[in-house]
Order: sequence, then structure tokens, then C-alpha cells
Amino acid sequence: MRRAKIFEKADERILGDGDFVQAVLARAKEKLQRHFILQSKGVGIDTLADRVAEIFDIPASELWVPGKHRQRVRARSLLCYWANRELGISMSKLSRRLKVSVMAVSYAVQRGEKIANEFHSIQLLPP
Repeated sequence: MRRAKIFEKADERILGDGDFVQAVLARAKEKLQRHFILQSKGVGIDTLADRVAEIFDIPASELWVPGKHRQRVRARSLLCYWANRELGISMSKLSRRLKVSVMAVSYAVQRGEKIANEFHSIQLLPP
């Protein structure tokens, strides 16, 4: 390929052909841009908690209370998903804030993703 002067996008961190590497890098850039857009709008963990509480029709203070109440677990799961995936907050930081293990946050992120996919109309920020 080098002799034929054919060059592809490459990144040693990503295994795959040039098109795949470009797609992965584009998604990463999009995610990073979204994170900075949310940050510039002042969206933080407390803003996020208020939004999740509004969606689940519970007081925001309930999100920080441990327990196995179904509605609270679903709300906390969505909170963990958005905080981790949209705001880039680490699972260890979330675990300290929620007073649960990192593994519990990891499971919550997975549940939260299913909840977010279940309700396509739910948005992090209201229109």
C-alpha cells in the first residue's frame, strides 16, 4: 500500500481499517463536543439530578438516598447513565456521591442505558 501511495487513517490505539478508525474517532469527537456543550450550559450533577427527578416525578433529594424502591432505583440508574456517558463523570466519583460501590454504579449505568433506550423521547435537557 505504501508503494502504491495508498494511505489510510490510522491510530495505534484502534485496530481496524481506515474507515473504521475514522468512524471511531468521529464518534469520540462528537461525544467530547457534547460533553463540552453541556458543561458550557452549566449542566452538572445537580442539574442532572433535578432533570431526572422531574422525569420520575420524585424529589431530587431522594436520588441521594440509598434504598431499593423501584422508582428510585430506576431514577438513580438514569442519573448514573447520563452522568457517566454524557457528562463524563467517573464511576468512582459517582460511587462516592451515591455511597455505593463502583460495581453498583457500573450496573446502574447499564440499567440506565436500557431506560434511556426504552423511552426515546426522554432528553437530558428539555427542549
